[in-house]
Amino acid sequence: MNIPVKKPRAYFKWQNLVLVITLLLLLVSALPNFYGKQANIRLTPRSEASKPVTPQAIKALFSGQQLSGQDLSGEELSGQAQLLDRISVTQAYTDILVPDEAARIRAEKVLKDNFSGDYLVSTVITSDAPAWLQALGGEPVKLGLDLSGGVLFVLDVDIEQALTERLQQISLSLKSMAMEHKLRGVKVAVTGQSEISLTLADNSRQSLKPLLAEINRVYPELTPTSISTRQLKLNHADPELVKFRQQIMKQTIKTMRGRIEELGITEAVTQQQGKNRIRIELPGVHDPEQAKRIIGATASLEFYQLAENSRAMGVKRIKDENGRGLLLNSQAVFTGANIKNAQSGRDQMGAPLVNLTLDNAGGKKMSAFSKANIGKPMVTVFSEFYRNQNNEAVKKSKVINVATIRSHLGAQFSITNMPSLQEAQELALLLRAGSLTAPVTIVKQQTIEATLGADNIDKGIKALTLGIVLTLVFMLVWYRGLGLIANLALALNLMSLLGLMSLLPGAVLTLPGIAGLVLTVGMAVDTNVLIFERIKEELKRGRKVLSAIEAGYKHAFATILDANITTLITGLILYAIGYGAVKGFALILCLGILTSILTGVFVSKALTNMAIRENKDKLLGVTL
Repeated sequence: MNIPVKKPRAYFKWQNLVLVITLLLLLVSALPNFYGKQANIRLTPRSEASKPVTPQAIKALFSGQQLSGQDLSGEELSGQAQLLDRISVTQAYTDILVPDEAARIRAEKVLKDNFSGDYLVSTVITSDAPAWLQALGGEPVKLGLDLSGGVLFVLDVDIEQALTERLQQISLSLKSMAMEHKLRGVKVAVTGQSEISLTLADNSRQSLKPLLAEINRVYPELTPTSISTRQLKLNHADPELVKFRQQIMKQTIKTMRGRIEELGITEAVTQQQGKNRIRIELPGVHDPEQAKRIIGATASLEFYQLAENSRAMGVKRIKDENGRGLLLNSQAVFTGANIKNAQSGRDQMGAPLVNLTLDNAGGKKMSAFSKANIGKPMVTVFSEFYRNQNNEAVKKSKVINVATIRSHLGAQFSITNMPSLQEAQELALLLRAGSLTAPVTIVKQQTIEATLGADNIDKGIKALTLGIVLTLVFMLVWYRGLGLIANLALALNLMSLLGLMSLLPGAVLTLPGIAGLVLTVGMAVDTNVLIFERIKEELKRGRKVLSAIEAGYKHAFATILDANITTLITGLILYAIGYGAVKGFALILCLGILTSILTGVFVSKALTNMAIRENKDKLLGVTL
């Protein structure tokens, strides 16, 4: 018996247009993944005075290293091991194309040993994609550590040491404030993990209470816990301590990301792990010692004025490289936090130096200070933390420059007398990326070779291919005509997922992410299975094909949505609390749910409506 039904409404053309545009955008963004990459070693002049480098000089250099290749003219380089593919020279830089990663590492080392003084040696990855695709800004999916190889670091951030350093700085400032209020014999001490006490001498007739108003204004985070005429105790309240720890972690993560960018690594993953640890993944890095030296450094730079009175309160004592004792004012004129840019270079005599550019606040401080202190010295102090034999964080400070201010300075000046160009380059890098207020310790280091990553990719793709083939065969055999539509929707789903991952800047494909791709295939097919089974039920009830399809998609959608939302919630939780591989799996899972709903419901429905004609009981010539 046929059940009378209303004529199903046609699938709106504007809906089809939206689907076509969405799929085209995702497919175009997925295209860069099907083109290869090339590693170019780029020599960029550090200044206009840098000596020009020629292909002949590079050929001679690698000929002496028993390396070979070919320049743009096709002339063969002598040697045994093929290293260079071609050399491209422009006015701005020189590019050297290498055939593989091993050759890149060897060539980059040779070039750094010979040209690092006048040229910045870096690796630039270029794509084989056509110019129009590169003009659109298309980028392939970034590969995680387990697929591309690289280095994993886990850092421990010593927040308690940072708090101690902060309290020491505050105590020096409080001594200066006491002097300004003409309070004599005031002892300032850090008496606990978060407490500072100010005590007057027993024979003093003065009071500390007038000082309290200024302390509250300058340090609102400090809460008075004990107030008397002769003693004042200040403490960090628990909420303030929590806020301080959060700020330290955010600042440390930000600084680490800046240092990684300065190393030229664009696909790194930096995230907080637990309360006081940071996980850093550096895909494609094969020189862990350089990364370790930069990432693990806890460097800061401060500029001080020499103290005029050795008996003044809050004076810092430090020795220069010659062992001469220096007395510094307790308050720095400005710190590395005011440095906007830093570049290494050489002066007119060829000595290495670091050129600094200060931000607006630092420029004003330097201008006011230099104007009032022409003819007086300014001391540059470099500080860093290291672990002693007892695994305790110890701060080591050294004077790297004592210069007399000759004129009124502004936001730009130089640090001279650097020991070597390499130290000048590393100091400039650290200052550009920002200094750390908390000591960091590398508690875990793991290196994954590129060959292992390639093996992981090969196995992952084989597993994905096998899963897709079996799924396609099952759907085609079991559902025949509808199965063909489901298979087409599945192909569009995978392409859309690849395109969506390419669009998201933080998306990284890992080995568990490939497992997520396989799972996405099953979830996408499950969506079609629910719909097709509902269509079968509607056909058995006597509905016509178009009516059954409309009812099948309509009634199955609620079930599909409920199932995917619950899975999406699980994926979001995994992404929020997971690290590394777990995070990669969760990301693919969540994105796969979105593309599965798009292609499994809306795209497959549009394809089905285009393939079916009114009052026909056949689908693509095959009886359902």
